[in-house]
Amino acid sequence: MPIAVLVSGAGSNLRALIAAAERSGFPARIVLVVANRPSAGALGIARAHGVEALALPVSGFDGDAAARDRAIRDRLLVTGVRLVVCAGYDRVLDRCLLEAFPDAILNLHPSLLPAFGGGMAAVEDALEAGVKVSGCTVHLLAPGATDTGPIVLQAAVPVLEDDDADTLRARIHEQEWRLLPEAVALWCEGRLRREGRRVRILPAPVGQPGR
Repeated sequence: MPIAVLVSGAGSNLRALIAAAERSGFPARIVLVVANRPSAGALGIARAHGVEALALPVSGFDGDAAARDRAIRDRLLVTGVRLVVCAGYDRVLDRCLLEAFPDAILNLHPSLLPAFGGGMAAVEDALEAGVKVSGCTVHLLAPGATDTGPIVLQAAVPVLEDDDADTLRARIHEQEWRLLPEAVALWCEGRLRREGRRVRILPAPVGQPGR
């Protein structure tokens, strides 16, 4: 199934997705990577693996984020993308994108939502709050407040007494690299069913190994 990945930074989660997609039997094929920054390291990772990659900074649209998102939407539709994955994408998507891909945009967030959602400093906020457990969440994007869409998968990590933002973030990354490909596979296999604010994971068909 053709998917696209939206990125902003170095691309460690994109690298994990590409590695998964290159394995035999993985149900998704990455056909497009879009970054909101030309300097995003993820662009180079995509190109090194033969994946089409382009940068669409808002500066190229006179600062109009909605116009930029319409351009992203149009490119995704022309490319035939079925699922969009936000892997470290640090911009809120315009409604035009959300409406073009209903229940077909997965977002990765570095906290156990609904805790510490809606911002770009979730790891730092968790440390400041003194929580003993943190983690990451893959959820469906939906119109409305940021990071409030139905939760697909979560993974928890301990917060150690001597953690700083870097050490905790590294521990969360290890779970993100596992969780995001798993969520993508479940979506592409048709095993995610939204029921109101919840997402139910359906059992694997007979003869297909569960995840």
